[in-house]
Amino acid sequence: MRRARNYDYDEDTVGTFRVFRHYLRVPFLALALIEFLVCALAVFVAVYVRFDGLELVSLEGSDDPLVSALMFGVVMTASMTAMGLYQSSFRGGSLGVLLRILIGFLVGIFVLALVYYFFPSLYLGRGVLMIAMVLAFFIVGTVRPLFVYYVDKEFIKVRVAVLGTGKRAASIGARLRRKSDRRGFTVVNYIDIGLHSDEEAVVDQGVISLPNKSLLQYCEENNVEELIVALDERRNRLPIDELLECKLSGIDIIDVLTFFEREQGKLPLDILTPDWMIFSDGFDQGALRDVFKRTFDVTVSTLLLLFTWPIMALAALAIKLEDGSHCPVIYRQVRTGQRNESFSVLKFRSMSVNAEENGKPQWASRNDSRVTRVGAFIRRTRIDELPQIINVLRGDMSFVGPRPERPEIIQDLEREIPYYRERHRVKPGVTGWAQVCYPYGASITDSRHKQEFDLYYVKNHTMFLDLLILFQTAEVVLFGKGVR
Repeated sequence: MRRARNYDYDEDTVGTFRVFRHYLRVPFLALALIEFLVCALAVFVAVYVRFDGLELVSLEGSDDPLVSALMFGVVMTASMTAMGLYQSSFRGGSLGVLLRILIGFLVGIFVLALVYYFFPSLYLGRGVLMIAMVLAFFIVGTVRPLFVYYVDKEFIKVRVAVLGTGKRAASIGARLRRKSDRRGFTVVNYIDIGLHSDEEAVVDQGVISLPNKSLLQYCEENNVEELIVALDERRNRLPIDELLECKLSGIDIIDVLTFFEREQGKLPLDILTPDWMIFSDGFDQGALRDVFKRTFDVTVSTLLLLFTWPIMALAALAIKLEDGSHCPVIYRQVRTGQRNESFSVLKFRSMSVNAEENGKPQWASRNDSRVTRVGAFIRRTRIDELPQIINVLRGDMSFVGPRPERPEIIQDLEREIPYYRERHRVKPGVTGWAQVCYPYGASITDSRHKQEFDLYYVKNHTMFLDLLILFQTAEVVLFGKGVR
């Protein structure tokens, strides 16, 4: 029996739920729903325990206790989302998961305090909240290991077969080596159908040929649910009739590039082709989206400015105390933005004055000697990025988008990295998809990897993806991911 369902708003895929062009894992969506229900029900149990069996609907002190319970579940689930706990590629181990759950609940308490301040009618009392928090934490911490144990079992994974034995087919094993990379699928085999005999077999696993049976027969005998087309050369060698027979029999057919887009959330540059980019969906631009994006940017930036101005004032004071009143607090640097237009990005100065000799750009390195003591702290906590709120309000940047780079460095990157100019189709951002998915880029190799994520964002950027990136940025800040 097939497990795939047509829940996708844009196109049908196996084991995933595609919301506004971004792929979400069905098991992790189910886990989020389960943990939301656990948190909400914990409030009911807490009231029962705290008030000797009093029903939640009759509790005094709250105008709508049911809404309060649902709010508790939403806030806690959102906080755990911000900690990256619903990412299928998370590799933090059991202790890492428990640490993130704990921090997620602490962040949730802070958010709930703000909610209760602005909406006091939702407040349920400290005793109820404490019992609900402990109970929900205990159950979530118990459910998580069981979920991880079963999500890695073969019987719930999608069975895929790879059509091809060359470099494209081999890239699946090379790029998706870890267990966490393969949580959604298992490769049954690599198939050589005999129509591309000049394709050099480079896969490091068993390869089969189909001399006496059709492709459909093989898929049915081996319970294959999806075929990945990964031929190095497809012209006049693609088995159209057999693929059509499989498609009409309910087997999903997917190109290897779309497969990587779904599984990794990026576009691999080494096999990316212009024709795939032309005929795939995405890369949309439009006036209406620009209006929504601008409204989102101004709203988020204004709110962030209201909450962070005391932190910015303390950061400016600390820089002055360390380096002297004569040294500048704000560092201005020319960056390239949308449509290759230049602008000055604003940051708190975290390095010594004149850190770059003769103005020549240098990559930041780990434990860089140019970074001051205050600079090391504000870089680790991302406080140095806060002045870019002004860039967003001025319209130079968006809150979410590819990170802007310096024109001098871009000249080198465009020569080394394919499609690098395409990242300038959208506004650069304070945070972005590459920032939440990949560590700090301090070399051309790092920039190449980050470009794969940035291209995914340029292709699939929506308000939903922006919100998701905004949530996951909290994990980057709290755990200091990618700091130099």
